Amino acid sequence: MRAAPPHITATGPAGRQTTRDRHPQPAKSLIYMKFSAVKVLVAANVLAFLLQSMSRGVLEYYFALWPLQPIDGRSYFHVWQIITYAFLHSTGNITHLLFNMLGLWMFGSEIERYVGPRRLLACYFASVVTAAISQLFIPTLFGAQAGDVIGASGGVFGLLLAYAYLFPRRKVIPLFPPIPMPAWLFATLYAGIELFLGVTGTLSGIAHFAHLGGMVGSALVITQWRVARARG
Repeated sequence: MRAAPPHITATGPAGRQTTRDRHPQPAKSLIYMKFSAVKVLVAANVLAFLLQSMSRGVLEYYFALWPLQPIDGRSYFHVWQIITYAFLHSTGNITHLLFNMLGLWMFGSEIERYVGPRRLLACYFASVVTAAISQLFIPTLFGAQAGDVIGASGGVFGLLLAYAYLFPRRKVIPLFPPIPMPAWLFATLYAGIELFLGVTGTLSGIAHFAHLGGMVGSALVITQWRVARARG
């Protein structure tokens, strides 16, 4: 059996919330909801990480996102991987999981309190799917080396965009640079950096186009929210 190539890992955006804006408060039914989609997603990722640590590469072999083109004459891609890859992380670098879960909790919790768990999950998984589709097709156009992709950061980048849309003036402080900035600027800067790094091939081994693809899925969901609101 062919040994899997090194993982293309992707660290998601992380920062800490500092102040609250004057965005309208969510309904009471959302504030006191019993089901937390964010907690379920975090728990699922942690559980997958523990199982992955004991699987000796088996989970990555079947559930990481593999390229469409064959590797050494063999295809490793399966359609379910456009979802499952987002629950796997690098077992050799726990910060990959920690940073993604920090972003998921920080952005996702605020979004869920405002729009509810169902819409939060729709936004997250739409981002995961479009991130996977972007990674399957775009990097090959730039001659990137084929390999498997793991990580929740495509979904986290999607939540970042939704957070910036819902709370544009909310101040965040990224880990680098540690400078307070409004959420809309934070999301814009991260998108610009990812586009530059993806096109130039800088910091290879990180799925930059998957990050941008995650924002595309989120944008589609946000558009649906806007249309639904306009229709009353």
